[in-house]
Order: sequence, then C-alpha cells, then structure tokens
Amino acid sequence: MSRRFLFVLGSAREAGNTELLAREAAAQLPGDTEQRWIRLADHPLPDFADLRHDSDHVRPSPDTPAGLLLDATLAATDIVIASPLYWYSVSSLTKRYLDYWSAWLRTPGVDFRDTMAGRTLWGVAALADDEPSVADPYAGTLNNSAAYLRMRFGGVLLGNGSAPGDVRKDTGALARAKTFFAQDAPLARFPYETVGAAPR
Repeated sequence: MSRRFLFVLGSAREAGNTELLAREAAAQLPGDTEQRWIRLADHPLPDFADLRHDSDHVRPSPDTPAGLLLDATLAATDIVIASPLYWYSVSSLTKRYLDYWSAWLRTPGVDFRDTMAGRTLWGVAALADDEPSVADPYAGTLNNSAAYLRMRFGGVLLGNGSAPGDVRKDTGALARAKTFFAQDAPLARFPYETVGAAPR
C-alpha cells in the first residue's frame, strides 16, 4: 500500500510554529507520497456527545466536519497530529478530534479499530520550553491512543518556538525534521506492557 499522509493541524493560529515544523518534515517525503492537510479550525467539530451506549449510531454525512474528518482519517496510512503544546498536552481542537474517534469506533460499517490497526500515528509540536520532558503528557496521549487502536507510533517531533517563526531558529528541530518520517515506527504499547507481551 502506498503511503498517504493526513496532516491534522490543531493550532488556533494559521502558519504557526507547529505547522512550519510539520511542513519542513513533510518536504522530505518522496514526491509521489500523497499528502492531505486539514486545519481543524476551518472545520469546527460540534461539542462531543458521548453516545457510546446509545443504540443509534449513524455515519456522519461527508459534507459535515465529522464526516470529512472521518473519511480523511480512514483513507490515511499515516496520521500526523500537528498540534502545539497547550498546557502540556494537545490543543482543544485536537482533543475534540481525538474524542470523535470514540464515536467512530461504534459507527456502523466503518470498523474503525480494525481499519486503524497497523497504520501509523505521528506527532509534531512546538513548545515554549527548552526542556522536552514537559511534552511527555502530549506524547503519552498520542502513544496510548495508538496503542489502544493497535497502531504504530512514530514519536513526536518537537521544536522550540513561541513567537511566529521562532521554530526556524531551532536548528536541532529542523535537522530532526529531515529524517523524522523516515524512521521506524514500532507498534505502540502502553507503558505497563513489557516488550515481549502481545498487544491487547
């Protein structure tokens, strides 16, 4: 299967540091790699309603934000969450998108969990801190989401930046972006799982 990348832009700011870093990494992909970029702020999802135990689950229409994002997610082999670090985790726009994954798990005819299994989740984030460990909750959110769906997880590309364009000064991040999508993305595991344990 040829790789198809979906870049989910979760920033409230257009062309922010996170997007700049994601585009730097994407520029290194082979020229024939399909890329789709969706800015969540341009397709606002309604407040998420937890209807997991409701009997009426309907696939959203493709002309709605939820339907557009569902179809784009299902079509991708690689999903890149490009969200700046907001209060040590993903942005509210991104969190809402991930919340909708719960609904899609129960959408008839989608088989969301089986479809996502084996695909790859990546993260790209700008943060206004020199200590990368402050982004551990962010990475944990993505890793555990991937582990639950039996996806692969390629890690998080971090760059330093607060004011517009700051990330261009982070030479280390720009260097890591050159090979970020070329690295191996192992099967995601929850922190409590041992290396030899079979995935859930």
